[in-house]
Amino acid sequence: MEAECTFTRFEQAAAKYPDNTAIIFLGDRFSYRRLREMVERFAGGLAASGIGKGDRVVLYLSNTPQFVIAFLAVQKLGAVAVLISPVYTSHEIEYMVKDAGAKTIICHDTNYGYVREIMDSTPLERIIVTGLMDLLSPGKRLVALLFDKVPKGNVKAGPETVWFKKILAHAPLNRQVEIDPIADLSYILYTGGTTGLPKGVPGNHWGHVSYVNDITDQVFKGHVRQGDDVYIAINPLFHIMALGLFLALGLNLGNATVLMPQPQVDAILESIQRYRARWMLGVPALYRMILENDRQETYDLSSLKYCYCGGDALPREVLARWKERVGVPIYQVYGSTEAGHVCYSPLDGGEPQPMCVGRPLASRQVKVVDPATMEEVPLGEVGELLVTSAHAIKQYLNRPDETERSFVRLNGSTYYRTSDFVRLGTDGSIFYVERSADILKHKGYRVSASEIEAILQDHPVVVGACVVGVPDKKVGERIKAIVVLKDDAKGVGATELIRYCRERLAPYKVPSYIEFRDMLPKSKVGKLLRREIRDEERRKQEQGRPA
Repeated sequence: MEAECTFTRFEQAAAKYPDNTAIIFLGDRFSYRRLREMVERFAGGLAASGIGKGDRVVLYLSNTPQFVIAFLAVQKLGAVAVLISPVYTSHEIEYMVKDAGAKTIICHDTNYGYVREIMDSTPLERIIVTGLMDLLSPGKRLVALLFDKVPKGNVKAGPETVWFKKILAHAPLNRQVEIDPIADLSYILYTGGTTGLPKGVPGNHWGHVSYVNDITDQVFKGHVRQGDDVYIAINPLFHIMALGLFLALGLNLGNATVLMPQPQVDAILESIQRYRARWMLGVPALYRMILENDRQETYDLSSLKYCYCGGDALPREVLARWKERVGVPIYQVYGSTEAGHVCYSPLDGGEPQPMCVGRPLASRQVKVVDPATMEEVPLGEVGELLVTSAHAIKQYLNRPDETERSFVRLNGSTYYRTSDFVRLGTDGSIFYVERSADILKHKGYRVSASEIEAILQDHPVVVGACVVGVPDKKVGERIKAIVVLKDDAKGVGATELIRYCRERLAPYKVPSYIEFRDMLPKSKVGKLLRREIRDEERRKQEQGRPA
């Protein structure tokens, strides 16, 4: 198969279905023709601002038309999209902007203040700002203004600050940028690091597109109605799982995607009913929230045909309740920031089995090994999952130590160590068992325990910290921190440390509660024995004691 760029199939779909709806946002529809024109104009505006091939552009945006336009425009220019969560604090984005070497950031007016805080300490030279409703019809903007329904941030005028709509008003890009789908980067994503610092994961165009095309051509073939289907995008597009499915199911096939800026349950259910969505992706916590919503029975969800779940293991009871309520099963998708999408439940394989995350995509190869020896384990036995692809980049940005720790060379190929423990079925299906003690799953997010520990240990009275996940049916795992304070520490309690974390971490990373101890368990060489603490917390829960 010939290597393609990230935007290739979108442009083909836009040419074939120009009048089809590409995205629906807060009731407004954007056709493929209109979306492609906006992408070309925004690319032209970025180029006129001095942004070119290889330049890093941070997208600090939620699920909005602005995200879609900016992402595709950056791809057209051959620049690199640095995708970060719009709920990150200035403390988090400062490191990422520096690490990526980004001079441009695109943000909402509501998180503009965080960007201003780091202007003097980072390479940033320009801020492109947009309001949530900037691209909606005048009538909707007027209603929102009259009823004060949309939050706004204070934007400071200055030479470094320019409005998104001004960039969009530029003439279309008038030249073709030569892009090598294999050699040139498409994006940089950040994931938790074992040393407390996030790791930048660079992705080339073909490494990304290879699995997106697998999904379209291998998994959905015969099930998706090309040019006449509806997908509801709830998960944040800065995440590899959501971005890949949005391209594979929506933009690349001429289908309509309903963009949800926030995972608000009633709005999701109303949108499924109103737009007759047939496809959706969620995390276990989202499916549980829908099932436990008092009004969910009043909505017509009969249009839903294919529901996928990723981000964490799907509890059996959620799977059973969803099938009873909606009448269709929940299929699984499994992947990682480093390896992309790896496995999907086959749609022709009958009812998906609990804890089965599907079969590997054609462009991904897997091994299940003993983590101590890197030898493959016998079929059916539990081992660590390794993943490789001939098309993907196999290193972290500026982090050779983390690269050496997370990638291993076997039989001439470089594999990514997922830190997830699985077993392989006789038909090639992968069954999830558990994850490394360092990785927590909270509300579908992968959270690095080390990152939170590093923040806590920056506090002047903290000498040690251990962060673990406590199993919780609603959110997957609650985050608990066990902390050791200096002997002379006074007046510092859980409230102070949680506030300290909240100022430096995204909300989903902040510990739910904190316990104080005199010491933490460590190995003979001084390594924190996090798994011992985690096992201890599980035993407490099984015995009915408070965590």
